[in-house]
Amino acid sequence: MSDSSWFDRNELDRWLREQGQTSFADLIAERSAQQIDQPTNGDLKRWISTFNELPSPDQFHLDLSDDRVRVLPTNENDDEAVNTTTASEAIREQLMCFHPWRKGPLEFAGHFIDTEWRSDWKYERIRSGVDFRNKKVLDVGCGNGYYGWRMLADGASFVLGFDPILRFLAQFEVFRRYAKPDCPHHVVPLIDENLPDKLNFFDVVVSAGVLYHRTSPIDHLRSLAGALAPGGQLVLETIVIEDDSPNVLVPEDRYAQMRNVWFLPSVPMIFRWLQRTGFTNPRLIDISTTTSEEQRTTDWMTFQSLRDFMDPNDPTKTVEGYPGPVRAIVVADCL
Repeated sequence: MSDSSWFDRNELDRWLREQGQTSFADLIAERSAQQIDQPTNGDLKRWISTFNELPSPDQFHLDLSDDRVRVLPTNENDDEAVNTTTASEAIREQLMCFHPWRKGPLEFAGHFIDTEWRSDWKYERIRSGVDFRNKKVLDVGCGNGYYGWRMLADGASFVLGFDPILRFLAQFEVFRRYAKPDCPHHVVPLIDENLPDKLNFFDVVVSAGVLYHRTSPIDHLRSLAGALAPGGQLVLETIVIEDDSPNVLVPEDRYAQMRNVWFLPSVPMIFRWLQRTGFTNPRLIDISTTTSEEQRTTDWMTFQSLRDFMDPNDPTKTVEGYPGPVRAIVVADCL
């Protein structure tokens, strides 16, 4: 099921080959085709159909001027057209086709997409310790690409996002449709395990909310180290336990109702893992407790969210009795 109008990566392919990354370009093309060629995937058919019904790119443009990634009318006449009741309701229905919307905030043709996560809060924490100017960035587990848009606005020269969930890829495409054709931000349906062993290409690699989903955190960190050029920088954001010693929590079964949570390290344990996997100078740039103000149910993400996964009698603990989510952001340099 291919439709080049919604997943056109010719510009990405061309650019990578110009950079001498022919094998990497081939790998991305092959893996992407495998993931997207799903003729029996009814959701994918629906997303592609809805994508093609969205307003013309001639009518709108992508705006990255603040923390809300926006698709705005190109001129006042279009603004009047999309704000008629019929047009506005149709656009909202089209956007809801891609529900749930998890990372944002976003805005499309006057519709504020109030996402589950206030991802702008996390991004502000990340940018406090990272300079993205003129950097080639790999964002592993990027979701719908929200952070990548923010990195681009902060001066990144190129951003490539990896995420295997096709719903998030479709959400990214909804917004990229209104960017310039040569926009240097792309999302592809790959994971870090698809990375070549010694790519040594990116200036910054970001892994946010991924480490605890990996059965081998060491392999995850090694794959990220291999993607970085010498002297490059890793940005690692993950749930941690608060312990001054190198320690790790392995949930018995679920953590905050998530089955696929394996290792929750302390910050000293993260530092040890990083030093063992090719990094130096690890430093903590932020540690924050996740609250239901930052992660919550909204009209654009109507499923259960953080509040439902916490002990109603003790908001500091998960329903399983573990410490509630505390997230650390650690930056380290690649040797």
